[in-house]
Amino acid sequence: MAMTFMDFEKPLEALYEQLEKLKEVGEKGELDVSEMLHELENKITAKRKEIYANLTGWQKVQLSRHPERPYTLYYINTMCQKFVELHGDRYAGDDHAIVGGLASLDGQTVMIIGQQKGVNTKMRQYRNFGMANPEGYRKALRLMKMAERFGFPVITLIDTPGAFPGLEAEQRGQAEAIARNLFEMAQLRVPILCYIIGEGASGGALGIGLGDKVFMLEHTWYSVISPENCSTILWHSWDYKEQAAEALKLDAENMLHFGLIDGIVKEPLGGGHNAPEEMANTLKNHIQTELAKIIDQDPDERIMTRIEKYSKMGHYARAEPIVEEPASGKRKKA
Repeated sequence: MAMTFMDFEKPLEALYEQLEKLKEVGEKGELDVSEMLHELENKITAKRKEIYANLTGWQKVQLSRHPERPYTLYYINTMCQKFVELHGDRYAGDDHAIVGGLASLDGQTVMIIGQQKGVNTKMRQYRNFGMANPEGYRKALRLMKMAERFGFPVITLIDTPGAFPGLEAEQRGQAEAIARNLFEMAQLRVPILCYIIGEGASGGALGIGLGDKVFMLEHTWYSVISPENCSTILWHSWDYKEQAAEALKLDAENMLHFGLIDGIVKEPLGGGHNAPEEMANTLKNHIQTELAKIIDQDPDERIMTRIEKYSKMGHYARAEPIVEEPASGKRKKA
């Protein structure tokens, strides 16, 4: 299968072309190329390490959108022994951009919910490119409340360019649906673990992204706006998306530094798409480890800890109030 390379991976593409040609020569039996193959593979590994050690914000955004990157259903089917998908919001319909259901994670029943982008053109259209309508968020909330009723932990996998901005979505209450999810997730009595596995854009991500712990995979992004839209607003053009990505500080390292997430899940060298099965096993182990830390916590204590976690986010400074002296009209600090 042909590999897809990002713009910044062009040196790797050239090396892989050499590798394929060398393999062809070896298969034809013209000469022994095993030593040269080994040398070239080492060179590829070294070049990949060099490239991935110095990624910019925009390059990480590109990686999060890699067409071969594992999506929600891949993780579910790889990590879980059983998965029973549940459909519909009981109000308007079934949103294909959000999938969810009961799953067995090595014997532990969980409610797992996530955005699914689609693996090819036809499926991307079917899944609306991972952009959920209000019924998607209402379906997610219905499944979370079901999990609460039966005492099952909730796992969410976030990967969306944003909530669907269409007229019909607004008419059906897109903003209210997301706001309701935030309100209800803050008070859900069962554990909630959230993982950003690709793109974490704006309210579309937040609609299933409020939890006891929020983690990002290494090459993902999380921001109020995409670099392209930020560039359009500030410069009236997409041409400054690279500068916007740097200014937004949307990568995992910055999000952790700001205290907006709780940790980073390491990806295989070259990104999750380079070794999807390894990535799925890493994610599964991380979920099990983090779940074990909070699953026995008292529900009331869990809710208070969750609320305090979000209350502490952000930085602010308080200015001294200015008052005027009646006689002189001069202003001074109170």
